Amino acid sequence: MAQYKYGNYLNQSQNEAYDTLHSPGDTCANSGIYRCESCGDEIASNKGNPFPPQNHHQHAPGSGPIRWKLIVWAQQKVGLAYSLGITKYSIVTNSNDSVTLRLMTEHDLAMLYEWLNRSHIVEWWGGEEARPTLADVQEQYLPSVLAQESVTPYIAMLNGEPIGYAQSYVALGSGDGWWEEETDPGVRGIDQLLANASQLGKGLGTKLVRALVELLFNDPEVTKIQTDPSPSNLRAIRCYEKAGFERQGTVTTPDGPAVYMVQTRQAFERTRSDA
Repeated sequence: MAQYKYGNYLNQSQNEAYDTLHSPGDTCANSGIYRCESCGDEIASNKGNPFPPQNHHQHAPGSGPIRWKLIVWAQQKVGLAYSLGITKYSIVTNSNDSVTLRLMTEHDLAMLYEWLNRSHIVEWWGGEEARPTLADVQEQYLPSVLAQESVTPYIAMLNGEPIGYAQSYVALGSGDGWWEEETDPGVRGIDQLLANASQLGKGLGTKLVRALVELLFNDPEVTKIQTDPSPSNLRAIRCYEKAGFERQGTVTTPDGPAVYMVQTRQAFERTRSDA
């Protein structure tokens, strides 16, 4: 039986990984970036995810054990690896039809700036008065800066082309008046957008949200995912409902009234088992 080897501890000061041999299907002991020593592929994975990743290519039979080496350790989640200077990797996640997610890098910031100034995005992403400059985006959305705020940014991909932006964050301790009553460290908040107005209303937003939800629940420490669309943003509300979120009433946020929508781990796993 083929076996896979991946690092289960990283001494950051010496950049050395200590490896443990595991059979296929065993789970990662830590969140971080793993490198396949047979082919050089680098893949981000969270603690508790199974290895080998489903999207990794098959090596030739009889080639011996495949060594997975932990090259960057993330203290809580993969997004924190940005602070260690790693930007070239993808996320382990099942694709939902053809929509997948990758971690955003600083090279995406000019593209994100252009997106955030498109009319259909400005309407729901801060309004006209909040249109960002390129300098604003470079300062506020730099992945290493977001990581310090427990925010992880993603780029949504369709057939190899970027089609949107998404972010997840730890709700507890968000600051600035957000979720001040939250006490569960396992709750994650999400936001996302589709870059192209021509792709609205075609189900891509729902596929994006489903991919993000699946990715987040791959982390066994995540208990619930929540979001807060404007009561006037009926398109977003329908999108979240189709992706498995339930309305829990209206809340007051720093951005004004919002529809509080949640998806619990129990609901997610129940839906997946029924599929």
